[in-house]
Amino acid sequence: MPTSDTIVVFPGTPSPDLARTLDLGGYRWKAVSGADEASKVEPQAGWMGAIVACDEDAEAAWAFVRTIRKRDNAVSSVMVMISGAQLSDLELRDDLFDDFCLTPFHPRELEARLRHMFSATEGGARPELVEHSGLVLNLETYQASFNGHALDLTFMEYELLKFLAQNPGKVFSREMLLSRVWGYEYYGGARTVDVHVRRLRAKLGEEHANLIQTVRSVGYRFGQGRWSN
Repeated sequence: MPTSDTIVVFPGTPSPDLARTLDLGGYRWKAVSGADEASKVEPQAGWMGAIVACDEDAEAAWAFVRTIRKRDNAVSSVMVMISGAQLSDLELRDDLFDDFCLTPFHPRELEARLRHMFSATEGGARPELVEHSGLVLNLETYQASFNGHALDLTFMEYELLKFLAQNPGKVFSREMLLSRVWGYEYYGGARTVDVHVRRLRAKLGEEHANLIQTVRSVGYRFGQGRWSN
């Protein structure tokens, strides 16, 4: 039976950061105070998945996870949010969750993990790709390759490359890239962009480094052509 497109969230008062991340990611979600409420408001087609914050009341959170996971109509995709001090809580609980995210979290990291988790259960659909001159970015699994060879990118390197590749030919200042890629909450300087561009060029290789062009006195753009430092 197909599932709905709605995520159940526990506890009933999620953090503002989590609520904002889900809203900006375009997810439909419903916060509940317990398993009984989750059953009462569950869509007819079932929950698409669950996000359970365990960093405040861990005992109640794991009890909720256990209930929705072990019931007859089990929730098949479960993300748990934990603090670094709770990593040991994951031991012997592999059957209760599909992925976890440490709090405090970066919104883009959580969104990437959710996309990957849900894509693994959808099956059959062609993954959403960004392709340009041999570069392939899988937007569901956050994998990158060039001419069939995997690129070992950090999370923010991937985010920067994805943003540029999705806007080929457009020129972005360093300040715009900081805002659009790192987010308004990031307080690093514009040199952060230069460092990440330099690393991306190195990983693309000398022959293909010109995919990321420097526009003097302005910033960067993505596409073919010559560039200079």
